[in-house]
Amino acid sequence: MANAGFRIYTKINRPSKDLVEQFRGLPVANIADEMNRFSCVDARIKPLNSTPLLGTAFTVKARAGDNLMFHKAIDMAQPGDVIVVDGQGDLVNSLTGEIMMQQVLKKGIAGVVIDGAVRDADALRQMNLAIYAAGITPKGPYKNGPGEINVPVCCGGIVVNPGDILVGDGDGIVVISPQDAASIAEKAKSKQKKEQETFAHIAAGTLDR
Repeated sequence: MANAGFRIYTKINRPSKDLVEQFRGLPVANIADEMNRFSCVDARIKPLNSTPLLGTAFTVKARAGDNLMFHKAIDMAQPGDVIVVDGQGDLVNSLTGEIMMQQVLKKGIAGVVIDGAVRDADALRQMNLAIYAAGITPKGPYKNGPGEINVPVCCGGIVVNPGDILVGDGDGIVVISPQDAASIAEKAKSKQKKEQETFAHIAAGTLDR
């Protein structure tokens, strides 16, 4: 019998590492431009440090203020995954802090994106781990559940499916469906090349506006 709201799916279809790597170093703004300005996570979800984000979505649907399934996701996620937590945008309780994020870093998980709050912000800002969140509060979480793992979630107003490719920088995060990824990466690389040529013309004083 289905137990809606308390389900864990252990298998997801991850894109190839080569496909994910096509986006390394590409500005999020350029990728978003080639997606007609869609699929960008809301600006209220901000980076806590300057570590770039790149990886495959491993999703968590959490009860507001509760991180039981977040803990389970850390146990399950693989290197290169990005744990995406739909915390319903709740900022009353933090869903994670330094201890959990040290575990994430140790496992080689690529980063976390939380539509909710975190704590231990000063420590998280110093970590070599991409961390995005909607807010900061010292008030800790509950661990009662329920929740779901590897289901479609809503994060910053965008539907994120397990296996989607996430790219993040100081501007924010863009979510890419694997089936569209190769074409988008090619277009974004072309746009980046054109921008570099523009910068060269600016430096030389030869830009024709």
